[in-house]
Amino acid sequence: MKLAVVLFNLGGPDAPHAIKPFLQNLFSDPAIIRLPALFRIPLARFIAARRVPIAREIYAKIGGRSPILEETQAQAKALESVLATRGHETRGFISMRYTKPFAEDAARAIREWKPERIVLLPLYPQFSTTSSGSSLTAWRKAAARENITGESRVCCYPWLDGFIEAEAVLIREALAKAKPGMNYRLLLSAHGLPKRIADSGDPYQWQVERTAAAIVEKLGINNLDWRVCYQSRVGPLAWLEPATDAEIRRAGAEGKGVVIAPIAFVSEHSETLVELDIEYAKLAREAGVKDYIRVPTVGTRSEFIGALADLVERAAAGNTPVTCGDGRICPARATQCGYGD
Repeated sequence: MKLAVVLFNLGGPDAPHAIKPFLQNLFSDPAIIRLPALFRIPLARFIAARRVPIAREIYAKIGGRSPILEETQAQAKALESVLATRGHETRGFISMRYTKPFAEDAARAIREWKPERIVLLPLYPQFSTTSSGSSLTAWRKAAARENITGESRVCCYPWLDGFIEAEAVLIREALAKAKPGMNYRLLLSAHGLPKRIADSGDPYQWQVERTAAAIVEKLGINNLDWRVCYQSRVGPLAWLEPATDAEIRRAGAEGKGVVIAPIAFVSEHSETLVELDIEYAKLAREAGVKDYIRVPTVGTRSEFIGALADLVERAAAGNTPVTCGDGRICPARATQCGYGD
């Protein structure tokens, strides 16, 4: 089968001069700031202008740019290789939400390549209207302009076996570095979400909690001390709790070491390389955390890529969205579940 896989991801600035456009695109997204365009666009420009100096400092710590494009390209190549062994002529097309290559770039390239099937694959394991939902909306607009129809898609995979196994392997490797005789707490950290969005029926928090529970079950460690927490808060709104920084302070106050694993990011970028590796590591030292160990993202681990290939094949074989379960996996209260979109 000649198969196109569209990999959805957030994107990130590839140079210091790209930081302001990236932020403007981010805050202009109606899935992020839920106001009419008349108010949202000027507000986005205002917020972006204020955050540019902060963002420049963040990206300066990792060479002035985000590595997320190269990370996503590596995942696309790994997926192509696995699917090739299964008899598919596959090409991965990257669709970033806020930086190039955008959805329209992917759609034009796909139209020229003329695949037999197209599968949309979010690199967000847990569905949110602010991530997978926003990327899907952008894709559909771009696909309509290019007269592309008939694509199938992966909706979400919060407890996908290969994803959970890859997380568990990496966490076990981190725990092997623990200092003898020290008590550690495992923090399973996900990107935050404004509470009002979660309360509106967005399934993200529910899915994150299912991911965490699946990881802990896979680890199979008796009396494991663990917490789910949320990082990357922006602005004055109430966000999902507990906050990762608060949990780090709590661990320090209780005389614990910390092993911290990002469970909603599948590639390294500013939230892992700066927020977790630099800012939270510094906070941990200041808060009296006895030891601080960061678990890598799943990246191109074979367990993860192989499981994504399974999802892609399932999606390509049918016309309904694919999840890590049998059809829709979200509870009825998740009124913004992406399965039926």
